[in-house]
Amino acid sequence: MLKKYLILSLLLSCSSPFLKAQQYGLFNTKTLFDGFENPAQKTFVLDSSRKYASNFFLPNFGFNAANRGNSDFIRRAINEGTTNMNGLPLRTTEINAVYQNSNIYLLTLKIFKSYKDQKEMGFAWQIRSDAHLNYTNETLAILDDYERFQPYSNEDFTDAFNNNGYAQSYHQFSFNYRENYSKRLAFGAKVSLLSGIHYNKLSITESYFNPGSSTQPLVAALRGSYKASFLDTAELSSRDAIPTFKNPGLSLSFGTSYTSKSGVFIMANIKDLGFIKWAKSSYYNKFNNLDDPLIIDDPDMNSSGIEDRIADIATENEERKSFFSPTNAKVDFMISKAYAISIPFSYTPSLIVSKNIFYKGGDAAFVSKFKYNGLSLSVIPTYNFNNLMLMGMQGMYQTPNFEVFLGSDNLLKTVSQVNGLIKQDRSIGTGYNAASFYMGLGIKFGNTVNHPQNSSYMPGIGDERPSFFKRLFGGSKKR
Repeated sequence: MLKKYLILSLLLSCSSPFLKAQQYGLFNTKTLFDGFENPAQKTFVLDSSRKYASNFFLPNFGFNAANRGNSDFIRRAINEGTTNMNGLPLRTTEINAVYQNSNIYLLTLKIFKSYKDQKEMGFAWQIRSDAHLNYTNETLAILDDYERFQPYSNEDFTDAFNNNGYAQSYHQFSFNYRENYSKRLAFGAKVSLLSGIHYNKLSITESYFNPGSSTQPLVAALRGSYKASFLDTAELSSRDAIPTFKNPGLSLSFGTSYTSKSGVFIMANIKDLGFIKWAKSSYYNKFNNLDDPLIIDDPDMNSSGIEDRIADIATENEERKSFFSPTNAKVDFMISKAYAISIPFSYTPSLIVSKNIFYKGGDAAFVSKFKYNGLSLSVIPTYNFNNLMLMGMQGMYQTPNFEVFLGSDNLLKTVSQVNGLIKQDRSIGTGYNAASFYMGLGIKFGNTVNHPQNSSYMPGIGDERPSFFKRLFGGSKKR
């Protein structure tokens, strides 16, 4: 299963319309994306916005991916479609990494619920995927051609196949609610029902390999664990992309925001804290043949047969059983302040720090937003905690009832990656391989959400019930 897992993970990261980032340029923009990803955020503007907001199944998505290590070989595979690993250095002990993330909002609906406490509620259907794989050069070499090891006849390779990583995708059906606790403080929460699509996790903690020679047999041994919702891509079909809740799950996001008298905006979130329970038909295996290694003494066996025999170590005697997997939960913190340069031009710098809870990784981003009337341009340098630097950029046009945006968390890498792919030229681009792209829009409709003195009807007028978060936190019912 080593082979099938690695191929799946690499395809996930390389065949997507191409690192893990969260479209930080959209934070504190009061867009639909901002309102669903950061639960305490407003989406509506009094006296200007209409009551309902939706994307009407129109594009609202983001894709990110990166590969660190063996950049020239991966760039050749992407740009030219060739996977010749003849020049790949072995016995270097270096660990390479693949990262992939996507977030697609298929349908969103946000409703202005009440003027009192600025209550908003929303519903969303999205598809998410995450992948992170650490792999060795020797793993790529044996997947390409076993004969790549001929120069190392009868030499021992210790821990040469110590790979680990996971890939997970799922549907997310969410209910979002936010309100003002006071004029400056707001709270919000997002509760989601999940439906798993696919899951793979491989962890090899010890490995031994001797390629043998014309007079000595090949010897291979692995120790680790493997979990999967499927064992072969033949088990997957288009029906697996349909939410059936065969693999159910739950997640919770909650956040708060505060605006000081001086205009400093602070936001903090815990996002997508949850799990998925994979069905009883899933696969689970702990493997260890260090004391009884695989020995192949067949000079006529071809490379493919040898690769399959080694990969089978991870799946022999597997169990069919249910298991749980965590979602890629995060903790976010943001601080920003808007400066009016000259009406209608403004500049807003923002510092954002985001850290994964269960998985490795996170980001520190500095967003510089320049805005003129409804047009804005954001420049977003980001340091990813996997020791990668990104330079993002975002353009947006936004009115109280319409928004459209286009951006990339890693613009320079994306341009060189796409250019090399179009020209099928592996010499285009340097450093690690990565690409990122996101876009979206939102439209508001219905009655305008006016202040009471400006309208004969206003949602929430006459509603004397205290706010949800005031009841939750034991606040006073007096207004």
